[in-house]
Amino acid sequence: MPQAADLTALAGATIAFDLDGTLVDTAPDLIGTLNVLLGEEGLPALPLEEARPFIGRGARWMIGRGFEAAGAPLEPEQLKDLFNRFIAHYEAHIADTSRPFPGVETALTELKDAGAKLAVCTNKLTGLSLRLLDALDLTRHFDAVVGADAAQAQKPDPRHLIAAVTEAGGSMDTAILVGDAATDAGAARSASAGLILVSFGYTETPAADLSPDILIHSFDELPQACVRLLGACGA
Repeated sequence: MPQAADLTALAGATIAFDLDGTLVDTAPDLIGTLNVLLGEEGLPALPLEEARPFIGRGARWMIGRGFEAAGAPLEPEQLKDLFNRFIAHYEAHIADTSRPFPGVETALTELKDAGAKLAVCTNKLTGLSLRLLDALDLTRHFDAVVGADAAQAQKPDPRHLIAAVTEAGGSMDTAILVGDAATDAGAARSASAGLILVSFGYTETPAADLSPDILIHSFDELPQACVRLLGACGA
């Protein structure tokens, strides 16, 4: 593991994180709730691996993609009721089986101890994000948690990332987004931020094909990846 002395370049930088599929493996609870809705509508459940890539653009997108995959595309007027039912069930089961990916807490602690500001930039609603992070004892690591409802627009719109970095007290000049999907890549590129993608998240396009600055395969690699990227950017 890198020593604290190796991470001095992180002082004052802002590292923003996607939540679902990046920090936390939430797929079992999210897809479990989607399958509850499908069952209530008389439709077959979706296998976890088939539905994992539907996560990342918010619950409405996931519900729409899920029903489409189950052979029952939704009309816009159907989505409001399904969304409300989804949120009610998911909130009650938000951390039944969701867990941080291996190495997350150690990496967050190392980044924070090195002087980096940390933020969550997620298309999940802010209240649900805080509820999940609280349940997993992760909230304490972050200077800001900015969900889709707390910014002017959601990823891949750069304003979402800019809002998260600003709320954390950071600067876009030394900002990195750590994510797993095209929404993260789009936000980082449009905001001229560094981009680190994880290879194990939820994405319909493989993370390696999204041209990240650095692709990591575990959180053990993250602190040094941030150092390398900030150095390359002249921070």
